[in-house]
Amino acid sequence: MSAGGDGVGDLHEHHAQLEERILQQALFLVAEIALGLCDEHTEHVDALTRAEDVDAGLLAGILGLVLVIIYLFYYYRGLGLVSVSSLLIASLLAYLSVVLLSKYQNFTMSLSAIAGLVVAIGITADSFIVYFERLRDEVRDGKTLRPAVEAGWKRARRTILVSDTVSFLAAVLLYHFAVSDVQGFAYTLGLTTLIDVIVVFLFTKPMVTLLAGTKFFSSGNKWSGLDPERLGAKARWRSSTRRTVRTQRTSGRNSGISSTSKES
Repeated sequence: MSAGGDGVGDLHEHHAQLEERILQQALFLVAEIALGLCDEHTEHVDALTRAEDVDAGLLAGILGLVLVIIYLFYYYRGLGLVSVSSLLIASLLAYLSVVLLSKYQNFTMSLSAIAGLVVAIGITADSFIVYFERLRDEVRDGKTLRPAVEAGWKRARRTILVSDTVSFLAAVLLYHFAVSDVQGFAYTLGLTTLIDVIVVFLFTKPMVTLLAGTKFFSSGNKWSGLDPERLGAKARWRSSTRRTVRTQRTSGRNSGISSTSKES
């Protein structure tokens, strides 16, 4: 028993020494990188391999975009039209920006730059999700659609701005302190973050406001993504158009009754 116990103790001591050595080597490596003591090295990649990597990165970005679109239509239904349109516009603006930068600023599309574009898909989709969830929360509280659109936007606007500001500052710092390959990632990340702000404020919010005035969305259709019953609202609201018509009819009846009473 004692021999077995000593063996276990030696094993634990051996593991502790091994972990200590690994930690020392990791700290030494970090110190070398921080002080610039590491030897510089050059990696040679032929043009064919680089082109294949770029093509694979673009394919991954397209597949990621398609999966996001499928999910948005599945979860948000009619609202998926807004988010997908916004994503396509953001993608088009990003593509045009890259083309112009490549032509006039000698910007080179690398694998790291493509990674920044792929990450930007999630950032852009996150902005839509924040707004749509705030909008749904207002609908759950029993508000009609148009007031819910404005109230949800007021709640989501600050969150979107804070999130995009943090992403943009991270991209700026990364671009300033990183090396060339990582700078491509930071550059496209910062660029697409600015595009996200422009699209959300100038397209997504106005489009939701316009759709809120249509019968399909304002009536709480089950395929609109804003069905009060499906969202578990406190009270099912009705179309603002119907409510306006009823109000006009009621006011007309009241005016007729008041005029009749005056004549009598």
